[in-house]
Amino acid sequence: MEAIIQTEKLSHIYSTGTPFERGALLDVDFTAYEGEYLGIIGRTGSGKSTLIQHLNALLRPTSGRVLFRGEDIWASKERTRQIRFQVGLVFQYPEYQLFEETVYRDIAFGPQNMGLPQEEVDRRVREAADFVGLKPETLEKSPFELSGGQKRRVAIAGVIAMEPQVLILDEPTAGLDPVGVEQILDNIHTYHQAKNATIILVSHSMEEVARTVDRLVVVREGRIPLSGSPREVFSHGDELEAMGLGVPQMTRVFHRLKAMGADIDPSVYTVEQARDAILAKLGKGAV
Repeated sequence: MEAIIQTEKLSHIYSTGTPFERGALLDVDFTAYEGEYLGIIGRTGSGKSTLIQHLNALLRPTSGRVLFRGEDIWASKERTRQIRFQVGLVFQYPEYQLFEETVYRDIAFGPQNMGLPQEEVDRRVREAADFVGLKPETLEKSPFELSGGQKRRVAIAGVIAMEPQVLILDEPTAGLDPVGVEQILDNIHTYHQAKNATIILVSHSMEEVARTVDRLVVVREGRIPLSGSPREVFSHGDELEAMGLGVPQMTRVFHRLKAMGADIDPSVYTVEQARDAILAKLGKGAV
């Protein structure tokens, strides 16, 4: 796979030269590939939010580089401006940033800032609304009339409408009920499939990333100690526990079975994988 966005020896130091100096990122080499669905996990304060804010040029590195398709995103003012449209970032609780009179105008804000013709803006607004499951009649409502889950969809649609090549979502399901969580994850998956965009999902929920992403990056104290497929990363259960992250409940159950002497593959992390592993052990094969 070809890299779409990467960092080289990226460091970010807050409050440099003061008693409060703190290294949020330390010589980080990070890569996201074209069209992949990537998860970033880490505890609060690990540096994961600082990392993603560098990827669309909201923060400037203290040292090191951020590359988009092999070119430094800070090479010129025009390139930096373009990156902010090509790499879309949805903050945690993005609904707090809604401000327009109607849902339509809120979603249209980004595409209009790109200088697109009105008919193209209209197409993008309606397509983005459809991706996140907003009905056409909702577009004329005030965003402040909507439920929390619907507001979240409007905010995500506003970023999707810019049709970024990389879509970064910081805890997109935070504060939602289980139904809302599933709907938002389905919306993101639909966009990923339809546009072949690179998705970067930041989360602290092991269950959420386990069943969603192709690859995982673990951030701890400004560094990346682990990365790989979910199966590879969750095989380091003890290390993850030591980082305060743990592993999905299903992985924990199977590791416990293994420790009790069961001859069973412990590297499962979804209900479906657990079913297949048990059936395989019983000699029935997966169904």
